[in-house]
Amino acid sequence: MQDPETPASETTAIGTDTGAQNGAENAADDGPQTHAAGDSGSELQQARARADEYYDQFLRSKAEAENMRRRAQEDVAKAYKFAIESFAEALVPVADSLEQALQNKDAAPEAMREGIELTLRQLKAAFAKGNLKEIDPAGQKFDPHFHQAISVAPAEGVAPNHVAAVLQKGWLIADRVLRPALVTVAQA
Repeated sequence: MQDPETPASETTAIGTDTGAQNGAENAADDGPQTHAAGDSGSELQQARARADEYYDQFLRSKAEAENMRRRAQEDVAKAYKFAIESFAEALVPVADSLEQALQNKDAAPEAMREGIELTLRQLKAAFAKGNLKEIDPAGQKFDPHFHQAISVAPAEGVAPNHVAAVLQKGWLIADRVLRPALVTVAQA
């Protein structure tokens, strides 16, 4: 679309002139841009190399964390599996003593009693090693955390709400009630 007042030759000269100017500007811009693009390319390669290195470190750290988690799970499983091992080792001699007592059919009652007392001492030593303690609350104030009252009865010489008789001893394991003591409580 030509301007009616502008001759065609001027239009082409202006168009050519403008094109030449744009070309020169583009050529001038290409020099620094090419240099900058080269720098950007090497910077990009360096950034990608760092990113790959960080990703590799991340994968290694993730694998190490997974290995640590797996090892910890295995250790916990072994601890559960073998936690009773030392207690069981302490009980084996008790079982041996009881088997020997049963094999000896001609033992005198006094010898049998002595053997049973010895076996009981072995058993109590095994319990102590396993942190198992008996609850023998005779004469103590009734405590529902450690005692289970079977009955309440009048009892002479025993204060009210105190244990009058122990029907079955209780047991603690590491200060936790394994079994409460079965007791009769003196009536108030």
